[in-house]
Amino acid sequence: MFGKDKKPKPTKIDTLIGRQTELRGDILFSGGLHVDGTIKGNVIAEAGSASVLTLSEHGVIEGEVRVPHIILNGTVVGDVHASETIEFDPKASVTGNVYYKIIEMAMGAEVNGSLVRRNEPEAPVLSLPRENAAPAPSATEWVEEN
Repeated sequence: MFGKDKKPKPTKIDTLIGRQTELRGDILFSGGLHVDGTIKGNVIAEAGSASVLTLSEHGVIEGEVRVPHIILNGTVVGDVHASETIEFDPKASVTGNVYYKIIEMAMGAEVNGSLVRRNEPEAPVLSLPRENAAPAPSATEWVEEN
């Protein structure tokens, strides 16, 4: 405030989801993710990273978002967790709760849910399973073992 710029420094875009692309499934990423298309799944940044998600005015995410730095100008249907900063540009629309540390909201942006300020860090989120990770036991295997 008053001359101090608290926005994250622009990072390079490591991953681009184009306008004509619809991705179905969860995404775990680090670095910069720019979305012009549609994602039907959760978008989660690698734990401990300084990742940035940019959702353009054409972009849509149907799922939960957990990223440290978020710049929204598109539509999110689901809860949004920004452990550091979140910026709502004029065409941003969120249907769900927004959890943030620092927020900037332009006129025209809308949130249909609660805005919840978080001072303390969130509890760590389990990462999405990796391809080479051992599968979790099924409910029947767990019952048999215990």
